[in-house]
Amino acid sequence: MLQAVEECMLKWVTDLGSDDINELFKNLPKGKRLRAKLVLKIAGASEEAVKLAAIIELIHAASLLHDDVIDEAKTRRGVQSVNATDGSKVAVMMGDVLYSKAYTELVSFDERIARAVAQAVTVLSIGEYDDVKMGEAFNENEDAYLEMIYKKTASLIEATAYCAAVLVNKNEEDYKLYGKNLGLSFQIIDDILDIVSDEKTLGKPALNDFKEGKTTLPYMYLYKALDDEGKKRLKSAHLQTLDTSESAWIKSQMKAFKSVEQSYILARKLSDDAITIMAKHDEKELMGILEEMMKREF
Repeated sequence: MLQAVEECMLKWVTDLGSDDINELFKNLPKGKRLRAKLVLKIAGASEEAVKLAAIIELIHAASLLHDDVIDEAKTRRGVQSVNATDGSKVAVMMGDVLYSKAYTELVSFDERIARAVAQAVTVLSIGEYDDVKMGEAFNENEDAYLEMIYKKTASLIEATAYCAAVLVNKNEEDYKLYGKNLGLSFQIIDDILDIVSDEKTLGKPALNDFKEGKTTLPYMYLYKALDDEGKKRLKSAHLQTLDTSESAWIKSQMKAFKSVEQSYILARKLSDDAITIMAKHDEKELMGILEEMMKREF
């Protein structure tokens, strides 16, 4: 039923009456449609579920358009970003169009669903702001980082699972917690892949997060393990374009101190907690999404 979600989104964008916007939307990379899959697996393939999935995917697409502008990213999933091909102004306006269209369709839903999605978008936006501010200096505060990725990534996935459960009268609090843990684990694994994957797999340069100012968990764990000289060297590499030797040094130190493995352990714990919750409801497919995510290469 993912095809029905794609068709729904395309119809809504086509109905706006702009050939330029329609063409831009068609060329956006689709990704794995994780949020749409969650809605359909939790709530089934009813017309309401398809519409909810389409709304949330439009919101996610809008957030990525804005995110690429903020990060000055030239690629998205291996292809040129809209801000690279058409400029930042177009990317921002395209994001605004998708946000507003999503909200237009959202108002027809039950108030609990509409409020949860709208609130998640507010939290997501604050998370984006926090991410930018945290990137101005090397961050050592793990709790602050986890709070930021909850806002920026997990809040919308949490709301997705909650709203899908509300649609079909399932235990919304259990599904909400599942979505939160899935979102946190997803972002931690994404942070790990930025370090351990190659550029071809990532669709962007490896170690790019650190260059952009993001002090993700592996860097925090490494910093705690290094001696004073190593700490100084790691901090000096923050926000810099790393040459081959510096990248190799960081990766070698992470391997020596197992900072990537520590990050994975946290993601694994969050996933296992969510799997336990879904096991109570015999949600084998939702449990499978977590397992697949923990093993993903992109």
